[in-house]
Amino acid sequence: MATSVLETISNEFAAAAAQAGSNVVAVLARRWLPTSGIEWREGVIVTVHHGVRRDEGIQVLRANGQVTPAKLAGRDPSTDLAVLRIEKSAGWQWPKFGDSTALKLGHLVLALGRSRRGDLVASSGIVGGISGEWQSWRGGQLDQHIRLDLALYPGFSGGPLVNWNGEITGINTRGLSRGRAVTIPVATMDRVVNELLEKGHIARPYLGIAMQPVELPESARSQAPAGAQVGLVILHVESGGPADKAGVLLGDVIVAVGGKPVEDVDAVQSVISTAKIGDAVGVRLLRAGQSKEISITLGERAR
Repeated sequence: MATSVLETISNEFAAAAAQAGSNVVAVLARRWLPTSGIEWREGVIVTVHHGVRRDEGIQVLRANGQVTPAKLAGRDPSTDLAVLRIEKSAGWQWPKFGDSTALKLGHLVLALGRSRRGDLVASSGIVGGISGEWQSWRGGQLDQHIRLDLALYPGFSGGPLVNWNGEITGINTRGLSRGRAVTIPVATMDRVVNELLEKGHIARPYLGIAMQPVELPESARSQAPAGAQVGLVILHVESGGPADKAGVLLGDVIVAVGGKPVEDVDAVQSVISTAKIGDAVGVRLLRAGQSKEISITLGERAR
């Protein structure tokens, strides 16, 4: 009975690898080691930003052994995604996508890649950790945090995470979590890929100021949010930027953004990373020891 169960599981995962593998490519965009990628849509390859070391002379090795030139359509370091365009080919089939929110801790999964010789390669393991939205150390907002307990060998980054049904649930990378293997879910990929194809970059909102934490004097703490002991002093205001237009001055001390107390720059970035360009964000600051509320309309950060 045990042998039969193991054989069934093995056959199911072999079929899953074959099904998803038809859309897995090797991306030749760095000196020695290829990076894996996924033929996400017809004529569109999605891979990892950290594996695309040049903007020109990129080639893609498809599952059928064909090597075709590729053009960089855009990249987003914050989510470690890059998008390439290639010529459309006859007989192309849509990948089968799965819902990453259906993944559970301990689920068996496959990481697929393609080697320089064109061989489909695989690594198996389990979902080692899973939770809701998270922000990468590069500042990218991902719909889920999916941590993998498997060997993501050199060249595997950019390849798909495949479930037991042969469905692609995301793209694997070591570029977002200090070397640990994580998966960028399909929902995040769709959002980022659409914008990269449209604009070539991801529009990021910003305030247009430079800040530094500073301890609030006792006399000013009554004007700050309850319990706040630290604020962010404005060291630079970009001329003509969002904060400048809103009337922010050098030396102002920010104590809250979007109604949330902030004691470091990361806290500010966390608030505005979920906002959109053109959104008005409420900022509470101290000026000459007095509390002042202003509204800053977020602008687009220069590329």
